[in-house]
Amino acid sequence: MSIAKSRPVVPLNEPTFRQSVDLMYNRAVALMDLPPGLEEKIRVCNATYTVRFGVRLRGKIQTFTGYRSVHSEHMEPVKGGIRFATSVNQDEVEALAALMTYKCALVETPFGGSKGGLCVDPRQYDEHEMEQITRRFAYELIKRDLINPSQNVPAPDMGTSEREMAWIADQYRRMNTTDINGNACVTGKPTNAGGIQGRTEATGRGVQYALKEFFRHPEDKAKAGLDGDLDGKTVIVQGLGNVGYHAAKFLQEEDGARVIGIIERDGALFNPAGLNVEAVHQWIAKHGGVTGYPDANHTAEGAAVLEEECDILIPAALEGVINLGNAHRIKAAMIIEAANGPITAGADDILREKGTVIVPDMYANAGGVTVSYFEWVKNLSHIRFGRMQRRQEESRHELIVRELERLDRYLGDAWSMSPDFKSKYLRGAGELELVRSGLDDTMRIAYQSMREVWHSRPDVTDLRTAAFIVAIGRVAASYRAKGL
Repeated sequence: MSIAKSRPVVPLNEPTFRQSVDLMYNRAVALMDLPPGLEEKIRVCNATYTVRFGVRLRGKIQTFTGYRSVHSEHMEPVKGGIRFATSVNQDEVEALAALMTYKCALVETPFGGSKGGLCVDPRQYDEHEMEQITRRFAYELIKRDLINPSQNVPAPDMGTSEREMAWIADQYRRMNTTDINGNACVTGKPTNAGGIQGRTEATGRGVQYALKEFFRHPEDKAKAGLDGDLDGKTVIVQGLGNVGYHAAKFLQEEDGARVIGIIERDGALFNPAGLNVEAVHQWIAKHGGVTGYPDANHTAEGAAVLEEECDILIPAALEGVINLGNAHRIKAAMIIEAANGPITAGADDILREKGTVIVPDMYANAGGVTVSYFEWVKNLSHIRFGRMQRRQEESRHELIVRELERLDRYLGDAWSMSPDFKSKYLRGAGELELVRSGLDDTMRIAYQSMREVWHSRPDVTDLRTAAFIVAIGRVAASYRAKGL
């Protein structure tokens, strides 16, 4: 995933990320009938492990600080990414772990919530050095069962990718040579090392599916002052890392949306006629930023583009980019949180009062953990999806095609099959098609569960509160089933 962006400037009177999550949690719990003890049990973080370890690099020992936080073990294993960034701290990791608990509950993946982070700038080290650092961090977590297929399963996050997950999985297998399910200790691995097709694009694809589901409901579109479908809708994306890139690319190429703004660490590009997402992505990969990109206006004040008029704003980088300092200037009709916590609690209040529809992070970016769940299941079953049934599906479809071909010959010019119908219909679903189908189904059902609360309860006026109510209710039910 993309390396950390520069931190947004957050007003001094703004609550911390962890406090923002708790404020939003409290707002939802106030509308629920939970026993006070259970309410507190769900809110608090179970445990946070802090590790400080040394690695000999460039002739000297360098010390690094890392964290692994477990928010809730109402289901196990617990699930959550590991991020590499200099900004990593305990408050952030605990807030992200809490969001993972609610996110997994909302999309009904059987995990508790966890998160990890390491204070390091990956840009300052070469590949071999990063492997040394990653393996030592993994060693410290593995020996305490904070990485384990049945207890705690990390995934990529900001600053990490399938490369780091492959190193961690290999480190686990070296330390647990008889664990036949060792590959399931992390998700987001390369496909040739136990990964699953569609995982790299999963979070961005989930954002696309979330928007498509939102646009299926006229009443919801009306609340945002929008109509029609995604075709022609104007989009601004903040952060063109893995999530922002895939979300913008799919919305542009498959749904006809017009991406008019892209914000990165060195400024922003803006073109009302639309930007070529793939071309901008390739420019950033080659030049390290958007500066100098042709065919668009560039501004060094990237945050200002957040305030441009658009139909859909997609913050896809860091938390706190929309805060008390700029919330009143946001003009987007709707915001979909592709990142974790991009809108602070104070900004959320301002935007709700303005009537801005917000599709919350715990739903919008759940595509990653959903496909991670599929990968975990694949690793435990030791067989790729589609292997058993694909050819059987093709054989059954072929029976239908043969009958249609017989009808085609009988009717002659009066009726004929479409030219590409046969090839499309005969092709059985492989792993990628099944992953996308499962993700689409998950995002649809999760949205409908939020929407039901949003529209059926007059005291629930926004999707975020609805999402919290659904998620907290499911976590509470798990605890009650355990006898707590």
